[in-house]
Amino acid sequence: MLHTNSTADWRDLVSLRELIRGRTLHPGDEGFEEACSGWLLTVEHRPAVVVVAADADDVAAAVRFAAEAGRPVAVQSTGHGKSVPADGAVFIATEQLRELAVDPRARTARIGAGLRWGEVLAAAAEYGLAPLCGSSGQVGVMGYLTGGGLPLAGRTYGFAADHVRSLDIVTADGRLRTVSPTQEPDLFWAVRGGKSNFGVVVAAEIELLPLRTIYGGELWYPGEDPTHAAHVLGTYLAWAKEQPEEMSSSVTLMRLPNAPQLPEEFRGRSFVQIRVIYTGGEEQGARLVEPLRALGPEKNTCAVLPYTQITEVHQDPKNPVSVHLRSALLHELDDEAVGELVSFIDPSNPGGPYPGIELRHLGGALNRPPGRPHAVSTQGAAFHLWLRMPAPAERAEAARTAADEVLERLGRWDTGAMLPGFLFDHDSAPERVRRAYTEDDYQRLAALKATYDPNQLFRINHNIPPLGDLSEITSTAQ
Repeated sequence: MLHTNSTADWRDLVSLRELIRGRTLHPGDEGFEEACSGWLLTVEHRPAVVVVAADADDVAAAVRFAAEAGRPVAVQSTGHGKSVPADGAVFIATEQLRELAVDPRARTARIGAGLRWGEVLAAAAEYGLAPLCGSSGQVGVMGYLTGGGLPLAGRTYGFAADHVRSLDIVTADGRLRTVSPTQEPDLFWAVRGGKSNFGVVVAAEIELLPLRTIYGGELWYPGEDPTHAAHVLGTYLAWAKEQPEEMSSSVTLMRLPNAPQLPEEFRGRSFVQIRVIYTGGEEQGARLVEPLRALGPEKNTCAVLPYTQITEVHQDPKNPVSVHLRSALLHELDDEAVGELVSFIDPSNPGGPYPGIELRHLGGALNRPPGRPHAVSTQGAAFHLWLRMPAPAERAEAARTAADEVLERLGRWDTGAMLPGFLFDHDSAPERVRRAYTEDDYQRLAALKATYDPNQLFRINHNIPPLGDLSEITSTAQ
């Protein structure tokens, strides 16, 4: 095993270059900092070495090297899912794995781990087809798929993991395996939801949908008056319960700072923002949204959109950000919950601002067992709560405190469960990771971890320890 900072350690790290076709970068090399940065700036990586893999063979060589050296493996494409610092790790950057082939007859796409959803959207659209993506076209495909993938049209089609046909993965033994419902089905089950706990996924084959357009957009309502804000939110919650599965939606409560970088019409204001995605026709979509339009939104962008523009509905930031991210799965929300939520954006209340409290409506296909079983489940929840609190260094602690307050005050509606694709910051602690799975699924994942990665090579993630290590986590969680 290597000893950090020893002469032998450095020689062996440098020798890794001889095994790799792509780039091998060490601290101080040009491009090192850029390669291990990424979209989420609140987590900083300080790996021992970065391997910018040119192909799957490079990934396998890097994994074998890490295993022999006794170093953990970290993997990153875009850095949207960073949760644990990759200090001292062999850091595999997959950005150059850019395979992309659409089969219009089979309605499938084969995609490399370096691609972003915007690229897959554009390629599929040439054939009138569409992938099940989330709210940002900048997100890397593989972290999204292995986290389960909560699509914007999820109530209609379920999780993105439901539509994965096969995965190519390099496991801790350095082998490249293709896993599917017929090839190592247990590992195929585990990777879709288990994130990077079982290896480095280098490519995937996914199903595409025959969708050219959707009906969707945003409706913005002023939220400074708590009575009006409560009326809008309560009306939305009642409306959402009555919607068919073709309608997916979310509501975000925002209390924005009076900051010069914001457009003037948003500075220091509060809003209730509703977003809708309808996979049926324009006429029916407009009819279903009419009760929301009747509330008098200040801004309404609902219209027929090319599917390639589906990610524009959420307007997620494209540039790297410092933001504190938390999540939860909630029961149905009542009038008391509405009051708590609205209080966060009431300008007369102390605290805040709270610029991103989002409730994504679940149900429909998301709450049904998938055709290809995987480790992701809403566990019967009605809403997914997603908190995004800007957290530059000088306000990092305030952002964490604000998020903790939101979760504490909504605790009576918290199911206690989470989604594995939304585990950040201290939600990456093993005792909290356990909440992202049913108990049976967690035990199965831990058993498979003991089979495929007993030495915890892949632990720079929301870690699932091997089965034999679970007793300590269980006692900590109690």
